[in-house]
Amino acid sequence: MTTLHTVRLNGADHEVPAGSTLLGVVADLTGHALRADGSRADGGRLGVAAAVGGTVVPRGRWVARDIAPGDEIEIVTAVQGG
Repeated sequence: MTTLHTVRLNGADHEVPAGSTLLGVVADLTGHALRADGSRADGGRLGVAAAVGGTVVPRGRWVARDIAPGDEIEIVTAVQGG
């Protein structure tokens, strides 16, 4: 049985497995396999930024940023337009 933690993800309660990292949360949310450096495994562009507790976490640190119960996570996608 997997233990789940509740976090706030983009303003809504969301459950993540205990031991999750920000890299795993981003991968789950985007549906893309990610390398440890936060880039897409297929070489495509990700166009995503992530913050925990209001602090932006650099992509290269997503793999080391553990997620704790109650963390507030914001994941935003870049959009192009005019």
